[in-house]
Amino acid sequence: MMMTTRRIYVLTVTFLLSVAAVAQDKDFGIWYGVSGEHKINKKLELNVSTEVKTFRNASKIEEAFIEGGLGYNFNKYFAADGSYRLSKCIEDNNSYYFRHKFYLDFKGSLPVGNFSFSARLRFQTQTKTFIKNDRDKQPDYTGRIKLKAVYKTPVFPVNPYVYAEAFSPMFSDKTRTIEKIRYSAGLEFKIVKNHSVELGYIFQRDYLPHVSDMSIASVNYNIKF
Repeated sequence: MMMTTRRIYVLTVTFLLSVAAVAQDKDFGIWYGVSGEHKINKKLELNVSTEVKTFRNASKIEEAFIEGGLGYNFNKYFAADGSYRLSKCIEDNNSYYFRHKFYLDFKGSLPVGNFSFSARLRFQTQTKTFIKNDRDKQPDYTGRIKLKAVYKTPVFPVNPYVYAEAFSPMFSDKTRTIEKIRYSAGLEFKIVKNHSVELGYIFQRDYLPHVSDMSIASVNYNIKF
């Protein structure tokens, strides 16, 4: 089983990177992340994560962040999270500046056989430290809806998943209802107890200020402690 899992791992990495290279239209990037989850009690859990995002054909860092928050499980189907992210992003002057983000999430999940379906409604606010015009002085509010399906493979510790996420500007004069959308497919690999790796391909389309597409290969290491 171990040899089979390793072969699946190698083939998946090769496939995802090949698809990402071929599928790129405007740009290509790689996102590297590490996330941790600690169950404080039956209802409360601590979540921390860090990630580096690249662009310009993965040659330059676009954003690096660290994030932490608390989640509360009302029951096995419904939960709510609150978190804060401190990031450093490249701005129009090609230098890096801090950004502050706050999130409030409402999440629901439903197991159906070997499938797990979930939905997340996220409200986020972002403030910038790089001020180019008066608009940059105002917080940016966004609503996000994410739908995800995971198949729990009975035989191997490999779970394929797909998801879609839409970003909508809030409390602004922007004319578009959807400013960004993401589609993703990937695999979750359980390495040992409480440790897993997630490999995925993301197609991202930004509509504002103009239409631009990006293909992304994502690699994330997950720990439960």
